[in-house]
Amino acid sequence: MQSVNGFLMALTDKKLMPTALKIALVVGSILFLINHGTALIRGKMTRDRWISSLLTYCIPYMVNIHGQCIIRQRSL
Repeated sequence: MQSVNGFLMALTDKKLMPTALKIALVVGSILFLINHGTALIRGKMTRDRWISSLLTYCIPYMVNIHGQCIIRQRSL
């Protein structure tokens, strides 16, 4: 449980956020285009697709934060 709390706190760590935001923007945009590009171009973005699109950016952010936390723990 302690590691979950540490991870949740790390999501807003100002030292980790810049890198995670850059990665989320690049990786999330690529995934967005793959998964939703056609629907966006055709004007068929539904509410569910927009929610899915949000997750498309959140997941790379969280994965990057997790990786940075692991690296921090190993260097201690």
